[in-house]
Amino acid sequence: MRTREESFFDYTLLFDVLFLLAFGLVILYSTSSYIANLEQNGDSAYYLKKQLGATVLGMIAMMVVANIPYHFWERFAALGYFVSVVLILLVLTPLGIEKNGARRWLNVMGVSLQPAEVAKLAMILFLASLVCKMGKSIRTRKGFLIMLAAPMPICALVYGVTKNLSSAIIILGISVLMVFVSSPDYKKFILIGLAGIAGTALVVFLIVNAANSESLSFRGGRILAWLDPEAYADSKGFQTLQALYAIGSGGIWGKGLGKSMQKLGFLPEAQNDMIFSIICEELGLFGAAAVILLFLLMIWRFMVIANNAPDLFGAMLVVGVMGHIAIQVILNIAVVTNTIPNTGISLPFISYGGSSVLFLLTEMGIVLSVGKGIRLKDL
Repeated sequence: MRTREESFFDYTLLFDVLFLLAFGLVILYSTSSYIANLEQNGDSAYYLKKQLGATVLGMIAMMVVANIPYHFWERFAALGYFVSVVLILLVLTPLGIEKNGARRWLNVMGVSLQPAEVAKLAMILFLASLVCKMGKSIRTRKGFLIMLAAPMPICALVYGVTKNLSSAIIILGISVLMVFVSSPDYKKFILIGLAGIAGTALVVFLIVNAANSESLSFRGGRILAWLDPEAYADSKGFQTLQALYAIGSGGIWGKGLGKSMQKLGFLPEAQNDMIFSIICEELGLFGAAAVILLFLLMIWRFMVIANNAPDLFGAMLVVGVMGHIAIQVILNIAVVTNTIPNTGISLPFISYGGSSVLFLLTEMGIVLSVGKGIRLKDL
């Protein structure tokens, strides 16, 4: 009897990603063609062409990274952390680009780059490497605090420099999930979660009681608009209301691809953060459920790869990528449905954004590389 050892490749995950990319390009064109025609001198495919270019580059990066042993990137973990800090600070220089009142991008040789996307990938690499280096010491109080403190400088810079609260929350969420998986003491996380819920409730309470104060912050205004969007329909609640109108008008089966009304200038940033509402309007509850199922399939494949990864470093890399995509999908859908206050979070692989799709596909390449490290034995 001969034993043959073969490497594993997750074609299910690959096809899932490719399908989401193809679907994303179709729905992006449907969503953005009207606005692009008005803004770009009749070029209705403007957003589609830019997204397609980034998608092609991302797919090339994914396949290249998938064929590089994932341990190769471990040596760049600390460097990636440092580079992400530098890129965030460069936003304050003339290289920084301001869009829609926010300065969150860099102009690199004529190409727009969002440093927060680099920081997400860098944090995954850095924490995966740190978990492996700390070993069992992560179970001590000192080790636990070190793991929690590691992402704080990046989160503080992302929020303080770029005013990008959503990206800071995502980076923090990725870090907490990776620490949670690597640490066996779950009681600490229960206490942290309860403290976070209590703190959030207190903030909401204080903002509601200061509703008529002239010193109410921009974030505070968004929380009030979340609690009662109709009362702020002329200001911060406008986008949320239009998104809810789109979801409600779609019904179960939707109006049909390309037949959305809200994308015709009524819903701001429809091709970005609010694209899920257009999916609901055009494809209905059925289309929205299908998209969610595709993401659930992706999460399941991540779990399969992480559970069977050859070593801890590979498993933590996959957990980090899983956390990134899962948190971003959950928060995006929660914002669109007004489950949480409105904040700019894109839907992975579907929303418009070249930096996002490029780095997401790079992360997928890392996951596929970890998967290739798994060995199947056919007896």
